[in-house]
Amino acid sequence: MSAEPEQIARARSGDEDAWRSLYRDHSGAVRRLLLGFATLSPADVQDLVQETFVRAFRSLDQLRDAGAFRTWVLTIARSAGIRRLAQSAAESKKRAEYSAELMTMDEDPMQEEERARERRIALVRALIEGLPEGDGKETVRLFYVEGRLSASEIAERLGTQKSTITMRLERFRARIKRRLAAGLETMEESP
Repeated sequence: MSAEPEQIARARSGDEDAWRSLYRDHSGAVRRLLLGFATLSPADVQDLVQETFVRAFRSLDQLRDAGAFRTWVLTIARSAGIRRLAQSAAESKKRAEYSAELMTMDEDPMQEEERARERRIALVRALIEGLPEGDGKETVRLFYVEGRLSASEIAERLGTQKSTITMRLERFRARIKRRLAAGLETMEESP
């Protein structure tokens, strides 16, 4: 549903009723878009809905076509979701690095192999988080992170063919092979 130009004009002039109306008319679409980011928690989604509308209302003067409000606000929401995922990935990477650092404090040679395995797992998770949002990332996440679903089960869940899932997984492996090798060399060189 497009917002009326009059409603946008009222919102631009600070009319809180117009803001509430725009929020009511479009917050459901924003929420649905953000729910598509599989790794966002319900609390993250709610925070991002609010953040989206705060940003939209603060920059409402930048909206050129009042009839395109929904598209514009969904673009703001998508950007906010991507930023939140990037922040989460960076925090996960920091936690993994901290864990690796703590593990290196142990001098037990039997744990060296386990530490290397944990670093590889952390690297793979970070690579998965760094993939662009979409069906390919969801396929990889379901297969490698959850690890309990077969390619056939993932295909059924995503409403596609098993061959499509297999192809996505092969592309992922080819894509990260060089990154993984470079990342492992860097991680193993670190003291």
